[in-house]
Amino acid sequence: MAIGIVWRMAPLHLPFFLWKYGGSALWAIAVYWLIALLLPAARAITVAALACLFALAVELSRLIHSPTLDAFRHTLAGKLILGSIFSPRNILAYWIAIFLASIFDAFRSPGRRPEARYSPLPTPPTALP
Repeated sequence: MAIGIVWRMAPLHLPFFLWKYGGSALWAIAVYWLIALLLPAARAITVAALACLFALAVELSRLIHSPTLDAFRHTLAGKLILGSIFSPRNILAYWIAIFLASIFDAFRSPGRRPEARYSPLPTPPTALP
């Protein structure tokens, strides 16, 4: 999360594309890892699907306006969590980042790979008399 704050707030002089979508990608990756942390036994594809749905819900929530919600969006926490402007391009950036995080996760955590989930456990060796 600290990297995302520095990415968006510090004067890194990044090209606009990297500044805008890099921050969105970092947010989406953080969402993926938070869900993975909450559901340690879930397969990577399940975590990715939930993260994509969450990211979509947050992006679609930007279409809803109320004085309280808009006031929260003007705070630092509101900007970091909810953002303020709806953008279909952000959804694409989120989903690409979540896809890449899930691939990394599947290779990093063998238990999250679909084939490892269904492979039989090795039988322990038996002692000879």
